Amino acid sequence: MSALIRLEEISKSFYTDEIETQALHGITLSITEGEYVSLTGQSGCGKSTLLSLLGLLDSPTQGRYILSNQDVSSLSRDERAIIRSKQIGFVFQSFNLISDLTVAENVMLPLSYQPGVNRKTMLARAQEVLEKVEMSHRTAHFPSQLSGGQQQRVAVARALVNDPAIILADEPTGNLDSRNATAVLELFDKLHQEGATICMVTHDPASAQRAQRSLEMFDGRLVGDTRNSNTPQLVTNNALDLEAL
Repeated sequence: MSALIRLEEISKSFYTDEIETQALHGITLSITEGEYVSLTGQSGCGKSTLLSLLGLLDSPTQGRYILSNQDVSSLSRDERAIIRSKQIGFVFQSFNLISDLTVAENVMLPLSYQPGVNRKTMLARAQEVLEKVEMSHRTAHFPSQLSGGQQQRVAVARALVNDPAIILADEPTGNLDSRNATAVLELFDKLHQEGATICMVTHDPASAQRAQRSLEMFDGRLVGDTRNSNTPQLVTNNALDLEAL
């Protein structure tokens, strides 16, 4: 497998009232196609800043970011948005579903930013990924009619709809109880086994251990890179009632 992502001496600074705050210091990192990576560390260590750069929501102050063999370090906001809509799927702690759109419409949203994709195609693709997360029976519902676990499964479907090169998840179980959190993590396990590349920010050591590889950050620096050998097996005995989540 080739490197999907390469970061070379990435640094990021923020300026407030002429005061410089350096959030990232010389991060060098490669993520291979098909890897499942967790990103851990104390609050304020730079995890979310790094994930934001990986997702092209921001640009580094220094260094190079190579995504799918393209240098994306210095792209304009519009250029980043185009690549983001095609190659990156996001899953957020707070789900970020739009309340007045149905489940299907929420999932279709990333495709609406791509030129030349008609509504019929968008609906078919939305149905396909909703089936993958076992939420195809809720296409006409609104987010307020769903449980937290169901909303997060819809958010995962939205992240998958554009067939992204990588899924970036920022504390995806942070707003869920333990039962719903386990179901979402098992969904990530399944997606990884099907070949998805995933980078997940988490504070939870047990969640981090589900990934193939755990990266640890401290004060804006990458201080640990561990290969996990105890990745979990998928539940196959219907011990979890996903219909109820």
